[in-house]
Amino acid sequence: MRFTSLMMAASAAGLVHAATKRDASAKKSGFTWVGANESGAEFGEDNIPGKLDKDYTFPNTTAIRTLRDSGMNIFRVPFLMERLVPDDMTGDVDAAYLKDLRKTIQFITESGAYAVLDPHNYGRYSGNIITNTDNFKAFWKTVAGEFSSNQKVIFDTNNEYHDMDQSLVLNLNQAAINGIRSAGAKNQYIFIEGNAYTGAWKWTDNNDNLKSLTDPQDKLVYQMHQYLDSDGSGTSETCVSDTIGKERLQSATQWLKKNNKKGFVGEFAGGVNEQCEKAVEGMLEYMNENSDVWMGAEWWAAGPWWGDYMYNLEPTDGQAYNTYLPILKKYFPSEAGASSSASSSTSTKAVRVPLVRPSSSGPGSVSASASASASASASASASASASASPSGKPSGGALPSTIPVFVPTTFATVASATPSSSLVASSTSSAVPSASSSGGVANKYGQCGGITWTGPETCESGSSCVKQNAYYSQCQ
Repeated sequence: MRFTSLMMAASAAGLVHAATKRDASAKKSGFTWVGANESGAEFGEDNIPGKLDKDYTFPNTTAIRTLRDSGMNIFRVPFLMERLVPDDMTGDVDAAYLKDLRKTIQFITESGAYAVLDPHNYGRYSGNIITNTDNFKAFWKTVAGEFSSNQKVIFDTNNEYHDMDQSLVLNLNQAAINGIRSAGAKNQYIFIEGNAYTGAWKWTDNNDNLKSLTDPQDKLVYQMHQYLDSDGSGTSETCVSDTIGKERLQSATQWLKKNNKKGFVGEFAGGVNEQCEKAVEGMLEYMNENSDVWMGAEWWAAGPWWGDYMYNLEPTDGQAYNTYLPILKKYFPSEAGASSSASSSTSTKAVRVPLVRPSSSGPGSVSASASASASASASASASASASASPSGKPSGGALPSTIPVFVPTTFATVASATPSSSLVASSTSSAVPSASSSGGVANKYGQCGGITWTGPETCESGSSCVKQNAYYSQCQ
């Protein structure tokens, strides 16, 4: 999706439907991977390098463990190129940012799952379209060299190239492949993304030339993204129809078959309502029927800072968690569940990474997801046009506390996956202020600005409005 920390409101009707559960009976999955995006390290893109736990954070490993134990076996980890390799693409890595990124990747892969390294930059570096393929190759040689020995790492060339010359997109992808392989990463998969936000529904119109990419290891996978709202931007909780998921993948499926390529849907989601649930399940079922070319899919998104975002899959109080995990679970690869169970009996090192956004007034911290569950207000829905601007990842209103939420016992984590005391301590807060707003004033941690935002722009006393990106500002 096009801007990763956009948060907009979901309707109360969608929230009420969150209490409804669909049949979670398992299907025979032909997928290699099914998982989720673990967002956070790419937040605060207007504050480079930014401050850890203020402008950006890293995924919550306890939450990853919960999704892993449910059967997921792949996690895409967005990060910013400018934070990892600052100043110049040919430069050295930032040791602190790399250390935290490596901890997250190591935690995922030691659990037996695959970790996707995702430079979430839209084909840009420091705000400018990347045109120097040699520099891009150098960037990838540096990054791949840091992870070349980890066979469960997948390299994603760049998130959602858009509004770029198509030959340039081809050449940047080939440069990335060459840089990765020259770093000694000989056996890992490489995910190729296309122009026009790598949309599956218009792939054949925009990205046909990418079929000419070459890899000496023959391990290229074409990563496409697909949302189900009217403009395919993922900025609305409303899906076009209950069959739109299947319909939007048909031409890309034929392209993959015709060109003998493999595909993967790296981002998809739908609102918490019956029509979207049917559309998402229909899409996954269609992909499963064509698993000779589709290797799997990843939900957008999980992560500790999504709060009441309408697609939030963060365990266990994310807006979409209780509705969509049972649907996704139907398509988890059978070997993923087996490896998850096996890994739970072994010693997987729990890595303590930042879980919460700290208060701007002191060392105390507040869990954004906990804040969302504490809020009892539901906001009006809004949507953004993809044609006019990069789309974002919006959020829905907080789940009303009066609505019962059923968490299936089959998704409980195994005993050996209980987080260490340090992880529990770092993710717990005794006082969680509401992020909702009242009287035209946004409370601390509430939204206070951004494109399409029509709510309060003034923060309560003691906090100020801080821009996270063009679409989302927050009281801190």
